[in-house]
Amino acid sequence: MSTSSNVAPNDLSAFWMPFTANRQFKKAPRMFVAARDMHYTTSDGRQVLDGTAGLWCVNAGHARPKIVEAIARQAGELDYAPAFQMGHPKAFELANRLVDLAPDGLDHVLFTNSGSESVETALKVALAYHRVKGEGSRTRLIGRERAYHGVNFGGISVGGIVTNRKMFGTLLTGVDHMPHTHDLAKNAFSRGEPEHGADLADELERIVTLHDASTIAAVIVEPVAGSTGVLIPPPGYLKRLREITRKHGILLIFDEVITGYGRLGTPFGADYFGVTPDIMVTAKGLTNGVIPMGAVMVSAEIHDTFMQGPEHLIEFFHGYTYSGNPVASAAALATLDTYKEEGLLTRGAALAKAWEDALHSLKGLPHVIDIRNIGLVGAIELEPIAGSPTKRAFSAFLKAYEQGLLVRTTGDIIALSPPLIISESQIGEIVSTLSGILKTLE
Repeated sequence: MSTSSNVAPNDLSAFWMPFTANRQFKKAPRMFVAARDMHYTTSDGRQVLDGTAGLWCVNAGHARPKIVEAIARQAGELDYAPAFQMGHPKAFELANRLVDLAPDGLDHVLFTNSGSESVETALKVALAYHRVKGEGSRTRLIGRERAYHGVNFGGISVGGIVTNRKMFGTLLTGVDHMPHTHDLAKNAFSRGEPEHGADLADELERIVTLHDASTIAAVIVEPVAGSTGVLIPPPGYLKRLREITRKHGILLIFDEVITGYGRLGTPFGADYFGVTPDIMVTAKGLTNGVIPMGAVMVSAEIHDTFMQGPEHLIEFFHGYTYSGNPVASAAALATLDTYKEEGLLTRGAALAKAWEDALHSLKGLPHVIDIRNIGLVGAIELEPIAGSPTKRAFSAFLKAYEQGLLVRTTGDIIALSPPLIISESQIGEIVSTLSGILKTLE
């Protein structure tokens, strides 16, 4: 079998691909062999415009020189250092940079390797925090319907996507769910934050009444629910959640794996909505998707609660072999430098109106039942084919790929989240391509 990067392997059977219809894919594989800036190159030499920042993660575009150089330099200098009882300078430098970037009050960082691990870390911090405080009865975790918090057991337990949950038994016990905020009947074709639904935050009060606050450790939400199809909160919804959690001594966790690092035109979703959680979960854009890494930011109050007892004892029995890995840390530092030098963490705000107008120009096309947008993220919801859910959107995905555009689908929703370096002309190219495709869908 050839090892050339430009030739598809002749046997695809060994790799059991994630979140993929394996048998269908392997009959007609779609292979990328290179990428630069806004485009992928396919194995047959075509250019494909990246409308999804890879998987919501390549926020600065592909093959950015500063990041590439930092990885190569670090690998030759210090490739790995033990993560337990030893350190290396770049992990500490990165933690300091993240604390400076995060909302005030989030003063300490735990490193992970992914969004899924970041979620697990946050949930474990929340449970352990209450126990250390002497409130060990607070073991209940509250998520939200349609939420995506990764694929580990904690994440799928607090998550609310049925296909991610149904095969894996009873999951974590003591988990409850608030309703999501998506209301197609009242909010279809909203521009930015939808008008209706802020009152849904009060469902948390109902859950508190049902279980009692003394049993609840934390509430976890995505500021904007991304992977389920870009569900945008109504004005005041997240502030109300913050008020309720604070009132009852419950920790508020923001899953910012998608909304972090410039996606909404602010460094984090917490900045966009003016709400600071107790714990903030990040990954994806932290290293521009180049090397797996996540970071969980916690308040000083949480951190300091653990820093009790004899100094020679481990305060929190948790971590990963690759927590704060030297090469990943170097990649993250170079990514933050690139964001800063090019103003990418706020560039989405400057492009938001053009992005919004372009997406909403698709209103009225066949099968389009909703369009949603915020920052540089958007969704086009299609009416499902009767008896064949997901098929219409997946057909659009395949046609887009054939026409040189990468989009993402979830159910019958086309999701878009391009790299933050996108130009207005490339926004026009995305929408023009989709317009042509939508007119041809059955």
